[in-house]
Amino acid sequence: MVSSNWRSIVPLTYLFVLIMLTGCVQTTYPKARVANKQKSLESYITLGMAYLQRNDRDSARRNFEKALDINSNSHQAHNGMGLLYQLTGEVGLAEKSFKYSLRQKSSFTEARVNYGAFLYQQKRYEEAYESFERSSKDLTYDRRALVLAYVGQTALKLGDRSRAKSAFEHSLNVDNTLSLAMIELALLNFDDQDYASSKRLLDQYTSIARPSPKSLWLGIRIERIFGNKDKEASYALALKNLHPYSKEYLEYKKLLGQRVLENGQK
Repeated sequence: MVSSNWRSIVPLTYLFVLIMLTGCVQTTYPKARVANKQKSLESYITLGMAYLQRNDRDSARRNFEKALDINSNSHQAHNGMGLLYQLTGEVGLAEKSFKYSLRQKSSFTEARVNYGAFLYQQKRYEEAYESFERSSKDLTYDRRALVLAYVGQTALKLGDRSRAKSAFEHSLNVDNTLSLAMIELALLNFDDQDYASSKRLLDQYTSIARPSPKSLWLGIRIERIFGNKDKEASYALALKNLHPYSKEYLEYKKLLGQRVLENGQK
């Protein structure tokens, strides 16, 4: 009796297990496929960005296109294509890609910043300023200090020195090691005849960044004001050797010409 019941129960139990396993396969397999597609999408985008940084444009394009094959509406892939088109000088396609990316996800700050940089490059400063300002409101964005510096630079292009100065100060409050904001604020302080603050910022900049035409030319003028001829000469030599074709070096040569003229009149 027991044996008979056991034989009748086993097939039913076995069937029940099969049904449960089948159900699991039917419900988890599509989820696994979706997860794998998402992982592949993210991998292609990451690779595309890496190739862009190495200026390997063909490889970047291939990876972004593979990402778009998986998801034609990927805001990240369209952002990558925008950067690629910008590099290759395809202005219309770049703008179209950035706008499409932002239509898919308006809160995608990375694309908005890149679009702002694109607009700045095209000298569309008012639109660039609006894009950077909006991006700077994203408190979670990991490069917010840099975006605030971009706000400052664009404000300068629009002739708004007050907004530029406050943006650079805000940028350094967020990240006190950002060299771009340091040198720009140092230049503004110099123009405002706040030479001590300008020198302090320039010294900070020099300790963390490579000498640029802006920083060397500013150093020449600051050390001249403070009467430090040795440091002035050191900045001047570096400007001549490192950036002989810069507009700053031309400004320095004009200064030398003025000095010769002044000495000749004495």
